[in-house]
Amino acid sequence: MSTNAFFHQNISKIRRVVQASFGLFTLFIGYRFFLFYQWTQDQGQYVARPPGVEGFLPISALLSLKRFILTAEFDPIHPAGLVIFMAALTIGLLARKGFCGWICPVGFLSHQVQWIGAKFKILRKVPVWLALLLSSIKYLFLGFFLYIICWKMDVAAIASFLQTPYNLAADAKMLQFFLSPSHLTLAILISLVVLSFVIANFWCRFLCPYGALLGLLALVSPLQVNRESKTCIDCRKCDARCPGGIKVSQKHTVRSPECVGCLECIAICPQKECLTLQGAGRKVGSWLLPLLTVIIFLGFWIGANFSGHWQSQVSPATFKQMYQVAEKISHPTTY
Repeated sequence: MSTNAFFHQNISKIRRVVQASFGLFTLFIGYRFFLFYQWTQDQGQYVARPPGVEGFLPISALLSLKRFILTAEFDPIHPAGLVIFMAALTIGLLARKGFCGWICPVGFLSHQVQWIGAKFKILRKVPVWLALLLSSIKYLFLGFFLYIICWKMDVAAIASFLQTPYNLAADAKMLQFFLSPSHLTLAILISLVVLSFVIANFWCRFLCPYGALLGLLALVSPLQVNRESKTCIDCRKCDARCPGGIKVSQKHTVRSPECVGCLECIAICPQKECLTLQGAGRKVGSWLLPLLTVIIFLGFWIGANFSGHWQSQVSPATFKQMYQVAEKISHPTTY
């Protein structure tokens, strides 16, 4: 059996293993960060702050990216956040939304919830008109952030914001948000989870501005799923499996920004060579997309470590000082 044939037959299992690996590592990072946070509150022994936690600070990363493009100055406060953001953008350009489909821990949770919903047969399809309407929400969020950061804020304003106590304590405030959620926050989170059991990939598909940005970049990606109409038996199993609600059975080439590169449509297709992965107009092994995704992501991490752009230059003592007053720090209105 060829490598591609083996991968084709086991796409779903391999994807679950890859997602779970990154998901478990994310939990480990979260646990280590919690221990570091406890130390800053004088409630435990010192544990080094894990840089990977900065991956949950995309707004800070977007600000840092603009400054880096304009000045070549790499963010010394949350450098890992910028590295992860740049890796995700590069994946979007070269391997579609492979970050969403194979790495993102939220995408992994969405995948598991979708599987449970399908198993208990409670998943429901969203009408096309409603899906388009709901999808606009994430683009509105994205447009708002891009307008404020890319259009309104100049380099001086960005530099000023990145030096604020709010940005320094952003990861601690994020942790506090989840450790002590308000009743409204808890209600919203529960509602999102419940909706995800009924509507596949609800958060990622309709609300995530990060995914919206990667989807736009994926429009120029050289990789896409191709359908051979001559061999298609119109079973529409690909439509039912797609987490992005794409009508794969009606496409010749899937270029939709909703495609997360999960390759589940290829896995479920009963017809040999009906659905295949294409790269720059030529058929390529379906294993290429996830392999490229993981290589790019790990490549950025390795490069950042060797170049000294992974660890924050902020001292643990400074973080401790900021974290101890994090609850009192509000978002700055001027920069």
